[in-house]
This record gives sequence, C-alpha cells and structure tokens, in this order.
Amino acid sequence: MPRRESPAPPGPLSALAPPPWLVRTLKPQTAPVPWAAVARAAVAMALPLLIGLAAGQPAYGALASMGALSGVIGDTADAYRMRIFNIAVPQLFGAIGVTIGSLVFGHGWVAVGVVTLVALVSGMMSTIGAVASVSGLLLLLNSVVGAGLPMPGEWWLAPALMTSGGLLVLLLALLAWPLRSGIPERAAVAATYRSVAALLEAAGTERYDEARTAVTASLNQSYDLVLARRTRAHGRNPDLVRLIAQLNAITPVIEAAPAAHQCGVPMPPEFPAEVRRLADEVASPGAARVPEPVLPEPVEPSADAVDHALRHVAELLNDPDPHGVVHVDDRLGRPAALRVRARRAARNVVLSSASWRYGLRLALCIGIAQSLVSLIDVPRSYWVALTVTFVLKPDFGSVFSRAVLRAIGTAAGLVVAAAVLAEVPRGWWDVPVMLVLAALIPVFTTRGYGYQTAAITPVILLLSDVLNHQGFGLVVPRLVDSLIGCGISLVAGYLLWPESWHTRIGDSLADAVADTASYVESAFGTAVDVAARARMRRGLYRDLSVIRTEFQRALTEPPPMGARAAAWWPLVIAVERIVDATTAARVRIRHGAGEPSLTEVGEVARQLRELAQGLRDSETLEEVSASFMGAQESVLEPLRQEVAAARAIASPPRV
Repeated sequence: MPRRESPAPPGPLSALAPPPWLVRTLKPQTAPVPWAAVARAAVAMALPLLIGLAAGQPAYGALASMGALSGVIGDTADAYRMRIFNIAVPQLFGAIGVTIGSLVFGHGWVAVGVVTLVALVSGMMSTIGAVASVSGLLLLLNSVVGAGLPMPGEWWLAPALMTSGGLLVLLLALLAWPLRSGIPERAAVAATYRSVAALLEAAGTERYDEARTAVTASLNQSYDLVLARRTRAHGRNPDLVRLIAQLNAITPVIEAAPAAHQCGVPMPPEFPAEVRRLADEVASPGAARVPEPVLPEPVEPSADAVDHALRHVAELLNDPDPHGVVHVDDRLGRPAALRVRARRAARNVVLSSASWRYGLRLALCIGIAQSLVSLIDVPRSYWVALTVTFVLKPDFGSVFSRAVLRAIGTAAGLVVAAAVLAEVPRGWWDVPVMLVLAALIPVFTTRGYGYQTAAITPVILLLSDVLNHQGFGLVVPRLVDSLIGCGISLVAGYLLWPESWHTRIGDSLADAVADTASYVESAFGTAVDVAARARMRRGLYRDLSVIRTEFQRALTEPPPMGARAAAWWPLVIAVERIVDATTAARVRIRHGAGEPSLTEVGEVARQLRELAQGLRDSETLEEVSASFMGAQESVLEPLRQEVAAARAIASPPRV
C-alpha cells in the first residue's frame, strides 16, 4: 500500500493570500451594461447642475442632483409601471426624511433622538419588500443628510429640489412608454420560454441543475412583472391575460423536464427548437397564424407531456380570446388588492419579531453614530451615519462583507474624488465631470456593492463640494468617517447580535422541507386540485430560490458562518431534487404509471418531516438513515432515493 505523503507546508506567498470568503466577496458579478440606464443617469444628474449654474444657484442644482442620485439607485425595474413604484414612492419618503432632518438640524440631542427614531421606522419598513426597503433607505438617508447639512432656502425648498431630481429620472425612464408599453413583460415571458428550451437541452446532463435554477429565476421575474401589472388592470387587459396564459401553458413543459432528466435520455432536439420558435412568437406577436408544431413521435412519458404542452401553447397563441383559458387555469391567480396587501404588510411589520429585531439593530447603530458625532467634533458628521445605513441593509447582503466592501469601495472612490477635486476647477467644469461619473454608477452597480460604492463616492463628494466648498479637504475626513461607520456596524450591528454568527439559514431550509412534505401528499392525492398543486410547486421553487440567495450571502461571511453555509449547501440541492422527483413521478402517473398507495406517500412525507424537525433542532447536519417499505418498482422509487440521499448527508465538521 503506497505511503500517503503529507501536504507541503504553505509558502510565504500562500500565507499572504486573502481568505476564500474575501475572494468571493470581491469577485465582480458578470452582467450586461444597461446602456439606457447609463444615459438616464448621466442626463438626470448633470442637467440639474447645469441649470443651477446657469441660474446662479449651484447649491440648488446640487440638491436636485442628490435627489436624482437616489432615483438612479432605484432605477432597476424593467416594466414601466414598476418603475413608477420603484422611483416615485421612495422619493416621497425621501422628501419626508429631508424635511424631518432639516427641522432638527442644530438641535443637538433632539436631533439624535429623532434620527434614531427614524432609523427604527426605516429598519422595520425594510422588511416589507423591495419598494418599501428602498423607501426606508431614502427616509433614513435624507433624514441624516438634513440633520447634518444646513439646507439653503425655506424648509420646503430642499425636499422640493431633491424630489424634482428623482422625478426627472422617472420622467426619462418613462419617455419610451407610449412606444414600448408591454414590451418588457413580453420580453420576460419570451426569456422564460428560452430558459425552458435550455432546460430541455440540459436534461440528462450535468448542466441540468444550473438550467433549472435559471428557469426558476426567469419564472419569478416574469410572474412578478405580469401579475404586478395585471393587479392594476383588474384582469381586463387582454394582453396581460394572454401573458398569464402563456406562462401557465409552459408549466407542463417545466414539469416534464425532471422526468426526462431522470430517464437520462436526451430530449430530441426538435423539442427545444420548437420552444424557441414559440418564444419568438411570444416576443413579437403577429397577425399570421402560428403553425402547428412538427415534432417526432414521443417515446417517453416526458416527451409525450412536452408534445401535448407545446401543441397547447401553439393553440393558445392562435386563440383571439384567451380570457376563458385563464379563467379555468389561472395557476397563480391575481394578487390581492393594493389596500389589502398594504394592510397585511403593516400588520406583519408591527407583529413580526424579525421586523422589530432589525429596526432596533439599525436604531442602535444610528443612535451610536449620531451620539458620537455630537460628543466629538467631526466635520460633516452625516457621513458616519450614512455609512451605517448603507452597510446595515439586510436585504442587500451580509453585514460583515458589506462593511468590508464599503471600506474598500470608499477608498477606491476617494482616489478618483481626490483627482477630481484637486485638478478640476469648480464651476462649469463640474457638469461634464458629473456627466461621466454619473454614467459609471449603473455600470458598476451591476458588478457588486463594492464597485457601486466606488462609483457613488466621487459623485457624492463632488456634490458636497458644490454645497460646502471644502474642495480637497473633503477626501481624508470622508475616509475616516467611513471607517468609523463600518466599525460601528461591525461591532453594534454584527458582533453583538448572536444571530449574525449563528446560522439561521437552517430554519428557512427546514420550512422548505416541511412544505415539500405537504407537496408530496398533494401530488399523489385527490383532495388538492391541479391549480392548487401548481401553486404549491411554484411557491416551493420560489422559496428555494430565496434560500439559495441566503446561502450565497452567508458564503461571503468569515468563519464560522461561511463554513457552516458551505457544509449545508449540498442539502439545498438535495431538497430541489426531491421536488423535481415528485414532479417527475406525477408526470409518469399522468401518462400511465400506477398510482402509489397512501401508505407509501405517507412514509415519504413522514421522513421529510423528520428531516425538517432535525434541521430545526441542530445547527450542524446529522446523518440519519432512511428505510422504506414500498416495492422497488413503485413510481415513488426515484423520489424515495432522493429523500434517502438527503437524510444521509454526513454532518460537517464542527467549527
């Protein structure tokens, strides 16, 4: 037996290499350049400066550009109606924030108390959803700026100017709406079809898991865009009804993909090619009739399911009135009315322990930051609290990694700002400089938080220089303030909270496993209708997508959090495979396989619920064997194998 050689000791260069979690944190994300957003940012932030200089009031122009900056940050939606919510609603809260801040400016400890209370409200708002999160962010940011900077003119002028800057971004974003109404929604649905084509091509290969994740993300985006717009149209818009029907019609194809993958037989290339042809029809609907699909004779249940589904899609595209189709098969249904969702969200915020926990954490850190700058003479002290606010956004990523990225991004941005403030004359030259710097914000935002910080920092410093004329003297104090804010966030917002360094991702995963048990029971029973079963499946995949995001954030944490997340990651994949296996078994039953007994179904559900309970009771995974009594030729055998594999995942080393 050959002797095992011990690994060579690490050399001096490897000792200096950054840790893996930091490398993952600094790695730039790949994304296309949003050229339309680049143009909007450049115009919306440079134009107010130009107007202010022409009117002899550069400070007014700087305030409007600050408002435009918040609009640029919120300019992330594809659908035009969603842009109204993403930009206009946060601007309203931003105006409230700067009004509150300016009213308490110079009032010492009263300002500290008021801004701390605003931080509590802002933190609790951030747990509602994406729009509320950005609204809470602007509420607090503008309160901090108003309480730390003297605003020119009457009390109402600053909020009016900042709001006008944000609304300028919205106006530019809506210019093409009359010509492109509905195009983003159709493009999203067509993109979902193309991702399904890629899933069919990946069936039976190692690329399947990655393709399935892409389909889930695309479906989430499409349903969010279409259903959000359909809510305001009250179901009467035939184009939106048709898009819902098209999303529902592609669902059987998605359900058939796991069965094809389990068979290990590649899908005939005609099937994904037909899906792509139908995607082109969805993206550019015309007057010509969509021809019937020409497909090979299916030899497997999965291919037969895809064949039926694609023929149904073609019929749907030729149907002049899709209302009836959606009426009987609206898989997700229409969301509740806006007032109902608002009332529900408000109730959840007030009664949620997570909402209060984050609100109190943010209020504590903001209170410390405001108290510190009140006790110590820190010039332009608002930057400390601004740093805390940006770092402690829970839905933006890991607090620890954001603090690291904030410090690195600020340092990089200050290098650019130092060159601008030292070499560019104040006045008309600010306009072309702002035109270039603002255009970089959407470009670097898609790369990651640290890159976004590096792009935003010189813009804020340039606008601050227009307001207070400190020039190059702004650079070093801003770096010190950023480091102080990052330190407060790390100590009072991270280390003092046990949930930061004890993983909580197991709770979410346990809930998903328990929901999977319910889905298994519904998939092979008669008590749940087809539409309800489809909603359960879509909800499960959406929850698992969120859990994937939580794990990706946890992987950027330093040990022990990152190490624990890496150890739990295989179980996330195992649960996704269980959902796939359940769907595949349902497809085989629909095409002739025998129904499993209630005893077999109950046995699988019981094993899953035991696994869920074990996840809640332990921070580390424990190996638990699973034994099943059913016949091996049962349609549930692949599902039972996946459940056994999930339960047999070995526990990671304790860290």
